[in-house]
This record gives sequence, structure tokens and C-alpha cells, in this order.
Amino acid sequence: MADDEQPQIYLITPPEIELLSFGNMLSGLLDTVEVACVRLSLSTQDEGKICKAGDAMREITHARDVALVISEHVGMVERLGLDGVHLTDGSRSVRKVRKDLGGDAIVGTYCGASRHDGMTAAESGVDYVSFGPVSQTPLGTGDLAEPDLFQWWSEMIEVPIVAEGGLSEESFASLSEKTDFFAVGQEIWNTDDPAATLKRFMAAMK
Repeated sequence: MADDEQPQIYLITPPEIELLSFGNMLSGLLDTVEVACVRLSLSTQDEGKICKAGDAMREITHARDVALVISEHVGMVERLGLDGVHLTDGSRSVRKVRKDLGGDAIVGTYCGASRHDGMTAAESGVDYVSFGPVSQTPLGTGDLAEPDLFQWWSEMIEVPIVAEGGLSEESFASLSEKTDFFAVGQEIWNTDDPAATLKRFMAAMK
């Protein structure tokens, strides 16, 4: 990342959403905060619900020139007119998904705290690698992506890096010079005013 550039914001939807109320909330947030990408990341496996959410989120994001990716459901990308997919299995399926979706689609993947997995994914053609969590959360294995991982990656690897999971004002401050994106989800949606919370996080960046 260039020294004069701040990390961009990458929003992750809550695992469960009510389309109208969340759509209004997301629209308002995107109108007040500059966001690079939104990830549709729902817990449901109901195809109908995913399609309805994808259609609604696409209208909101694309009207504002914001990319929209979906978590895991590779087959939904072209069907719903989305910009790409976020994988959660590290480097394992990157090559196949890149071949299936072609070179124009966004393909990113979550690699936990594994430098090796991240490097393999980068060599396999991802557009970004996500590491996290950066602080203790109930999710995952409990292994943290430490600041020195982000520092090493930003110095050695050209593929953009994303900090994800357990984010706070402190992590925005400490990682702002070491990451290209902050992927923010429940950290803001669980607050009374998500846009204000996100602005407060962003204000902590150096």
C-alpha cells in the first residue's frame, strides 16, 4: 500500500437481514461513507432468500459504483450479476473458481492467520487475501492474525490484504499502515448507529 493512501472499507452484511430495513440502512451508510466493496454473507442456505437479497443488494451497491461479492456461493455470481465471490477455504478452491468465473470477476479468500495459505492463494490468482481475526472473538480457532503478519505481507506481497474480524478503533489505528482494506461487519451492525461507529473507526486511522 502506498504511504499516502489509507485503507479502504469493505462491508460485510449481517448473517441475517430484513431486506427493507437493512437495505435502507445500507443505502444511508453508502451515501455518507466511502466504501469499496460489500460482501453478502448470509447464514441461510435458502436459495430463494439468497437470490432476493442478492438482487436487492446489487441494486443498492451498483447504483453507487460499489462492488458486490457473495460469500462462498460461486454459482450465484453470474446468475445474480454480482462482481465476484469471497471464499472461506483458504487457497484450496482458488484455481478452480478463478477458472470458472474468469479473469474479470473478483475472487478473494479468507486465510485465517496462515501466511502459507495466503501465499498459495496469491500464487493461485486471488484479487485479495483476508487475514483475521485481529483480536479475540468467539469465532474461528482462536489463532490471531498478528500485526507482524500484516506488516510482512504489505512489504513482500503485491496482492491486496484485508484485515477482518475483531476490529476496533485500536486495530484501525495499529493496522492502518499495514493493510489495504478493513472488512467491517458485526462490529458496526451491532451498534445503535452503524454509520457513526464506522466513521469513528475510520477517524482512528493514521
